[in-house]
Amino acid sequence: MATTHSEAFEKLVAAVKPNITEVSIDQVLQMQKEKRDFVFIDVREDHEWSEGRAAGSIHLGKGIIERDIDKVVPQQDKEIVLYCGGGYRSALSADNLQKMGYTKVLSMAGGIRAWRERQLPEDKD
Repeated sequence: MATTHSEAFEKLVAAVKPNITEVSIDQVLQMQKEKRDFVFIDVREDHEWSEGRAAGSIHLGKGIIERDIDKVVPQQDKEIVLYCGGGYRSALSADNLQKMGYTKVLSMAGGIRAWRERQLPEDKD
């Protein structure tokens, strides 16, 4: 299911992508396999989260992540991997967290759609 975004939104995301680091699903799986100490955050909306999410992730929606990140991840040098539906909202959130002083923020390319295409494990309510 391809999502069509507005031209303005596409431009906004394209403007921040050079400022962030994207990682592949394979890289995230490797981090999990190695039991690397990182926080895996789903930035999608509440209703998207409740329908299912990447195994091992926590939820901080894009609408509140900037407000609440310091309560969940107080260490600004902690490694964080963000994901959303397809990699757009997580890119925007990664850019904002970097502006707030977080130094190891990654955005998972492809988001939950690519995760599901590969039939990777999900947690559900």
